[in-house]
Amino acid sequence: MDKKIFRIAIVGRPNVGKSTLFNTLTRTRKALVEKSPGVTRDRVYGTAEIAGRMVTLIDTGGLLPGDEDRFAREILSQAEKALDEADLVLFVVDGQEGVTPVDEELASLLHKKEKPVIVVVNKLDGPRLDEALSEFYALGFDKVIGISAKHKRNLEELEHAIEEFLPEETEEEEIKEDDIVKLAVLGRPNVGKSSLVNRLLGEERMIVSDVPGTTRDSVDTLLELPNGRKYLLIDTAGIRRRPRIKQRVEKFSVDKALEALRRCDIALMVLTAEEGITDQDQKILSQIDKNHKGCLILVNKWDLLDGKREEANIMLQQIRYGARFIPWAPILTISAMTGRRVKEILPLVDEIYAQYSTRVPTWKVNKALEQITTDHSIYASTGKRIKFYYGTQVGVRPPTFVVFTNYPDEIPKSFERYLKNRLREMLGFDKSPVKVIFREKR
Repeated sequence: MDKKIFRIAIVGRPNVGKSTLFNTLTRTRKALVEKSPGVTRDRVYGTAEIAGRMVTLIDTGGLLPGDEDRFAREILSQAEKALDEADLVLFVVDGQEGVTPVDEELASLLHKKEKPVIVVVNKLDGPRLDEALSEFYALGFDKVIGISAKHKRNLEELEHAIEEFLPEETEEEEIKEDDIVKLAVLGRPNVGKSSLVNRLLGEERMIVSDVPGTTRDSVDTLLELPNGRKYLLIDTAGIRRRPRIKQRVEKFSVDKALEALRRCDIALMVLTAEEGITDQDQKILSQIDKNHKGCLILVNKWDLLDGKREEANIMLQQIRYGARFIPWAPILTISAMTGRRVKEILPLVDEIYAQYSTRVPTWKVNKALEQITTDHSIYASTGKRIKFYYGTQVGVRPPTFVVFTNYPDEIPKSFERYLKNRLREMLGFDKSPVKVIFREKR
């Protein structure tokens, strides 16, 4: 049998432990877990090893058929897409609550899909609860397995049940880190991040809504172009100011967004033409700078300034001034709704990534360092001149330079910024941050 990517969708009503099971099987904390129902709203993908073979797991939002919640239809739509992609379905139910009318309704939906289904009775944390397993056969499926995802109880039996449906060989869907450009889409709530991801993908993968806070998880989506270029788009929750974060789940969302920033190569920082650059935007940009990530600033909803040239020019000047502490970040005005200039994003990302991955010969680094330090002398607190002996590039993504000096702890921050800016200017990093480490020459 030819190798194929085997996909398993995890579905069920809210708060039955789908995301906990997803995290347990993938050995990650990729899916957001919280006691409140409705935390997962988009599809979340991950890779797991089952019986020595790699499979793709798809976590979905909690399903409540007939619910009039503003997101219920979108969540159901995302889950339907996951079911259509899946080769096997794990239907997760709550062993402590027993069979509910919603479980029965979802079972009816799954029967219509005619996909192989394993009923996973979760939260069976004690032997007595195993006795309740038999009632779940009433849902009409042959395979019923009792587990505790939280306490990793009986997972081997679940994996054996999954193994029966696996082909002889499977292909891993995950891609090597070096083959992919990881892009984190960051910004405040309701600036159009998910709309932008959908526009780049050409399909409705993210739930898009004008209600702030729709995206709560950081959702990874692979985009592969016809030329073979691959991008991992990480759509994140809107990052609010800390005093405004009231719900515990929203605090987790912000943490996940910052985690997405740490693992990306380039941040797509989304602002809007309505509000320009705010204090919160500057705080997010400072996190991008602190983590030495590539950055492309996208000013969304630019179509709102059509016919207002003077207002548009003033807005652009304000944004450039507000982001002056990261002068290497290009600014692109777009409209995710109309698609204006969205096609320019990925070519610009490629330029940034090329610089972010560039390695400079040591002789060139030292030539630049000699010129910079000759033009600008600094002194230690003892009055002695700080000497810079030589430098070398020790890493990429970000381009990282070690500079050897006699007083590394005495170098002022102002000179460090000056040195970084001059190195970027002289070594061809006009669209990329650089990192400088000072070490004492012994």
